[in-house]
Amino acid sequence: MKKKPRIKIKSRVRIKTPKLVVWGRLFWMFIKINVLTTSGPASVGLLYKESVGELMSEVEFIEAVGFSNVLPGSEALKLAMFVGYAAGGIPGTIAALLGSILPPTLIMLAVAAAIQRVQGEAWMQGFIKGLAPAVAMLIVVVAWQIFRSESTKTIQTRALIIAGLSAIAFWFNLPSPLVLLGAGILGVILFR
Repeated sequence: MKKKPRIKIKSRVRIKTPKLVVWGRLFWMFIKINVLTTSGPASVGLLYKESVGELMSEVEFIEAVGFSNVLPGSEALKLAMFVGYAAGGIPGTIAALLGSILPPTLIMLAVAAAIQRVQGEAWMQGFIKGLAPAVAMLIVVVAWQIFRSESTKTIQTRALIIAGLSAIAFWFNLPSPLVLLGAGILGVILFR
């Protein structure tokens, strides 16, 4: 008895459709994906469902995901460019990028306009003053977790020295990149 393979990869077969239709599908597909998901890794499943068999083969999609994970930059935009180019060439890339960029841009413009309208309101100033301690505490908690993440789970004197010197440097308004660079160099010296 002959076993069937578990994973069936389709060959590189192009479905003949007019280029304008392909570009329109790409634009609409990426608008829909960026409205329904948060993009990046969360959108891969929906993108697979929308594009494989319609605009590209499964092999091309696997290559697109692989290349988008290897190259630096935003995964969602790299994937949009690769899928757009594979399905529709350079105009397909432009259509996919426009579909990827348009929803977040419009959402950010709407949020910015709403914030601009209520910027001078007294309740907004109170809201921001209420947020400030919560954000500061969130940063402190994350910093504490990173600080304690060493394998020994005890705070070493060397780490306290670096933290203290960094606090003093920030107190004297030294630029944060210089403080981070100095802390890194001091870490190399102290943690040999």
